[in-house]
Amino acid sequence: MIDGITVRTIPTGGYVCMKGEPVEYWMGVLDGLVKMASIWSTGKATSFLGLSTGGWFGEGSLLKDEPRKYDVIALRETRVAYMNRATFQWLHDNSIHFNRFLLIQLNERLGQFIGMMEHERLLDTDSRLARCLASLYNPVLYPESNLEIRISQEEIGLLAGISRQRVNQALRKLEDAGLLQIDYGSITILDLPGLRCFGE
Repeated sequence: MIDGITVRTIPTGGYVCMKGEPVEYWMGVLDGLVKMASIWSTGKATSFLGLSTGGWFGEGSLLKDEPRKYDVIALRETRVAYMNRATFQWLHDNSIHFNRFLLIQLNERLGQFIGMMEHERLLDTDSRLARCLASLYNPVLYPESNLEIRISQEEIGLLAGISRQRVNQALRKLEDAGLLQIDYGSITILDLPGLRCFGE
């Protein structure tokens, strides 16, 4: 353990953090894959985005000092670093480099969410799925991502906002285009630039 940071291994399906709990940590994915999600009181669930190796999250809630607004759930066994509030605050108050990193992080995340809205409104289903997969390989937000991702088609559907059956069709189309390779329980990205512009 580094001063102010603890590392935990979260099992597949386990909670990294939960909606409504006090925000005491800034978190980073050291190895693995998690999803940011929300489950309503009606039981309806939605996933906002996936966060892969190298990604940090939760700074917004720490800066606003409000209860957490979402759940973060491990899609596979994942190692997570938890930086406590005191360490985060000290860095925020004293480090220009840390604040530059936060600013870049927040700007990139804003661009990611605007892109998601644009894709939802303008692209067909196959193209939206391609962009969803490509978003897991953002070089600023997730600098250490591996091009092989272990994820179910159901989870991809939740991240992309489409049905599991439609995910299967879209993945086959992307595979036929030479952009990825589908294996049991995993996908290997073969052409990341192609995924990022598929359908244009």
